[in-house]
Amino acid sequence: MSSLAAPEAVAREGLRASRLRRRARTTAVTLALLLVAATLAVVALMLGDFRLSAAQVVGALAGSDEEPARFVVFDLRLPRLTLGILVGVAFGLAGALFQSVLRNPLASPDVIGVSQGASAGAVAALLLGGVTGLWVSVAAFAGGAAVGLLLYAVAWRGGLTGHRFVLSGIGVAYVCTSVVGYLLTRSEVREAQAALLWMTGSLAQADWDLVATLALAVAVLTPLVALVARGLDLLLLGDEQAAALGLRPELARGAVIALGVALACAATAAAGPVAFVALVAAPVARRLLGDGSLALLQSALVGVVLVVGADVAAQHLLPAVLPIDLSVPVGVVTGAVGGPYLIWLMVAGRTRSS
Repeated sequence: MSSLAAPEAVAREGLRASRLRRRARTTAVTLALLLVAATLAVVALMLGDFRLSAAQVVGALAGSDEEPARFVVFDLRLPRLTLGILVGVAFGLAGALFQSVLRNPLASPDVIGVSQGASAGAVAALLLGGVTGLWVSVAAFAGGAAVGLLLYAVAWRGGLTGHRFVLSGIGVAYVCTSVVGYLLTRSEVREAQAALLWMTGSLAQADWDLVATLALAVAVLTPLVALVARGLDLLLLGDEQAAALGLRPELARGAVIALGVALACAATAAAGPVAFVALVAAPVARRLLGDGSLALLQSALVGVVLVVGADVAAQHLLPAVLPIDLSVPVGVVTGAVGGPYLIWLMVAGRTRSS
């Protein structure tokens, strides 16, 4: 009896040690990402035409009475930083949801057409409707949501598979891009310039009203993501196993996709289609963790690091956009980072196949 118990005890101890190592690595990665994000946030608040020290930034955030620092931090720089944080969280979560439920590393809003649909809606509002501000965001959200519904309808054939959804999304993305191109060619140069700036992805339009709108959307959607996380974990086991455990796979998959579309549309409506953040965030988070977990929290943090870091680089390391003194849009930097990553992903996938 003791001879049988010994291997079981060893196996239990090994499993316990493995769980402890995994938990320790998850904690370390999460804390490291938080530290990097906090450091970038302080740097973003320090840099600018009116330079501040780290002590001045911390003092202003803590309620210091030093008026110039408070004005620069709260009125000039904090809205842009907060918008960048919220955009990073939304895109990071959206990418993680899409890639997990569709089981495809290319399944992100900027690949499957959701961002392009939002762009088409916003450009139509700008160039045809002549509207600005909140109505552009509403039109962008409506365009992205319409594409999400269309993709689900087109890809459904007695069930939903990842490759069918992604291929349908690529086709819809080309259609939306053609619509945007047509609208741009029919518009005045000044109007087209404003639309192109929005389409690149920028945080320059940040103000507290826009931040509050996106914060409300993220505050509503994030708890729903936490609710569907368990169902998404079960879906990763396969539909049969998930159904045996009491989950309705298609209903859960539809809920996850709807949340991903909503997060991507909210972020795109606020800052434009910031390229590649949703595509890169989840794979980077999972590689840091070293396992196949959902890594939703870590994906959101990687998204924050990417957006805030890219915006710091765009504002302070790259030359201003000519002919006006305007900082480079954040989407230019994220695109420059995400493009090589996509190439690497293709090469690595081909190597594994070989």
